[in-house]
Amino acid sequence: AGRVGAMPPFRQVGEKQLPQEVLFMAWSPKRDLIALANRAGEVLLHRLANFQRVWSLPPNENTGKEVTALAWRPDGKILAFGLTDTKRIILCDVEKPESLHSFSVDSSITYMHWMEVTEESSVLTSFYNAEDESNLLLPKLPALPKNYSTTAKIFSEEKSDEIMKLLGDVRLNALVLGGSSGFIEIYAYGMFKIALVTGVPGACRGLCLSSDLKSLSVITEIQDSPDSEAEMTYFQASKMSLQCSLRLDTSLLSSYLPEVTRMARKFTHISTLLQYIKLSLTCMCEAWEEILMQMDSRLTKFVQEKNTTTSVQDEFMQLLLWGKASLELQALLMNQLTVKGLKKLGQSIESSYSSIQKLVISHLQSGSEALLYHLSELKGMALWKQKYESLGLEASGIEDAITAVGSFILKANELLQVIDSSMKNFKAFFRWLYVAMLRMSEDHVLPELNKMTQKDITFVADFLTEHFNEAPELYNRKGKYFNVERVGQYLKDEDDDLVSPPNTEGNQWFNFLKNSTHLKESPLLFPYYPEKSLHFVKRQMEEIIDQCLQKPADVIGKSVHQAVCMTLYKTCQSEDSTLQLFKLPFLWNDKTSNIHYVLFTMLESSVSKIYILRRHTDTSRSVSNGLIAVEFGSFLNSSINDSSDSRCYSCLDAHFYDDETITVVLKESVEQEGKERILAQLPLSSVYTDEDQEREFIWDSAKRLDEQSSEISTRTVLLENQWRVLENMKAQYVTVNGIRKVSCVLSSNLRHVRVFEMDVEDDGEAEEEEEEETT
Repeated sequence: AGRVGAMPPFRQVGEKQLPQEVLFMAWSPKRDLIALANRAGEVLLHRLANFQRVWSLPPNENTGKEVTALAWRPDGKILAFGLTDTKRIILCDVEKPESLHSFSVDSSITYMHWMEVTEESSVLTSFYNAEDESNLLLPKLPALPKNYSTTAKIFSEEKSDEIMKLLGDVRLNALVLGGSSGFIEIYAYGMFKIALVTGVPGACRGLCLSSDLKSLSVITEIQDSPDSEAEMTYFQASKMSLQCSLRLDTSLLSSYLPEVTRMARKFTHISTLLQYIKLSLTCMCEAWEEILMQMDSRLTKFVQEKNTTTSVQDEFMQLLLWGKASLELQALLMNQLTVKGLKKLGQSIESSYSSIQKLVISHLQSGSEALLYHLSELKGMALWKQKYESLGLEASGIEDAITAVGSFILKANELLQVIDSSMKNFKAFFRWLYVAMLRMSEDHVLPELNKMTQKDITFVADFLTEHFNEAPELYNRKGKYFNVERVGQYLKDEDDDLVSPPNTEGNQWFNFLKNSTHLKESPLLFPYYPEKSLHFVKRQMEEIIDQCLQKPADVIGKSVHQAVCMTLYKTCQSEDSTLQLFKLPFLWNDKTSNIHYVLFTMLESSVSKIYILRRHTDTSRSVSNGLIAVEFGSFLNSSINDSSDSRCYSCLDAHFYDDETITVVLKESVEQEGKERILAQLPLSSVYTDEDQEREFIWDSAKRLDEQSSEISTRTVLLENQWRVLENMKAQYVTVNGIRKVSCVLSSNLRHVRVFEMDVEDDGEAEEEEEEETT
């Protein structure tokens, strides 16, 4: 009765009905932003205030359409999401909906968790401080050009240093991915696969890596046959399953923490640089564009249409030597190309060549030099065997990678020379052709254009001989007879050999190498692939670097072993399948006391109780009252009529708010009209009181937990003022962020959202009123 005057706790700050069903929600760790993924495959970012939309990333062909997991990088600058249809993980910039990096995984991802290592040690601190030494030694990578065409939807106009955001903070953080088919992968900094754990039974439904990297808890769902009910199990990996709970022991990671951090950081630099080189190449391809194709294809068309027997080369030669062109060539030049068109073609070729040249010199070269630097440092680490050998770092693989980068640099230099000579040739050719066309049209030719020395004529004649010879076999390959333009072949992403590789005859260095038996096999010389394009050499380099990145993941992954495995309960099939996507069972790692908690609910005589399982991350130590059940007594005055039944609330969803509190969504179990749903804060102190030390639950590992639930000690909790009725909303799920003190409640139809600010001002008189009610 006295309730009207009391302010309900938790201030509601926004509410929305959304057009699409929401499947995932995740609060940003650093700002009041929440990321959502919906059924349509969109990823949305909303603000806390009024639940305003900041941006949305629509699904597309390249990334995928079915989002199955979301996770924030601990610094809140990058959002990761997993797609099941393309089996890709996308790292997206929080400032704008753009993919900064993506990688493929072997099977679809069912859960993601991104944690930060909080361990401190003097070695680590000195490494964090020394991180910048590479910045002192290496030139700053130039920003990528701003005028991207639409094909490279990677950067925005304002700034193109975005790729560097991938590096993030130097403190180690790890993105843990759990898959549907028994594997777990850990990516350091979200980029470098540092461990691949296989043989985890079932599909992963929850993951938590302790912040000291000692143990990994997993909850998996094991389904024996499609129509049978799935069991959840808990492993501590040291490993959890049915839902089964595993704990996996990842002590190799924690005992080699400084080495792991250092190695992972290097690999992250390397992955970022590879991405940078890839984007620079994309820019080069765009600078080259189709303009240059026109020249070759126009000549081909001319060959197909003309009916005289002389070759195109001869037609141009005649024009050069006698100053007279056949009628057909005249028609091609004057009607199709025109004087104006020629001028334009000349300018566009020159500008695209010079921009490609700039990109090679500033971007490709500085990017690949930085790669060489980081790979050489990595090789140095690999040679320090007592520290890095047990992590699977091998010098031989890294040497191959260094060689591959060397070959790439050689190829880039070759491209520079090709551009250089092409620019000279085209300039001379266009200048001569321009004068010839002016004469044809009987325009006045300026005297300074008319000066053509014997040397110039020879130069153009050589150019014609070399570039304008018809190549019928080329027509079968490429659909054109000519290959006047030489740069594009380097940028094409094809496996074909170069159409006209550079001529190395008479090159003294090549002859010297040919005749020297010792130098041929020398490891000091980078292999040179004269027949291959730049793209081909780049792809080869990426593959080799990938291979040398693979080994540590396998070695560390194999070192992980199972410490604990408990079978929790059978999931009932009747539940709507979407429930699986949400948080329960929920894992939480208390960083200060190194305890893993697992929250789950089990139905018992039509009331869904919440169970809290706690285990120490150090698998050898035990925690008292490892498992406890919680039920909620009546605290709404509407339930006086059935006060005999004290267990009248079922728990729908539960989530750790911070180390001391759990946020829950409850409903009254006796379903009748007008029963309301409740959002409440459950303090752990009211669950773990001193009085229940005497009954320790003894786990019978032969049985499933739900078969021994009667043994588990139950606490009945009366909530005082930490709850609020959710009016007109069939609330079902909740996600919270205790750092920012916010929560978001989602209705059972997955479309109705409400957000709350949770920090409650203690209001004395409100408490008294609550107490009256509970009495």
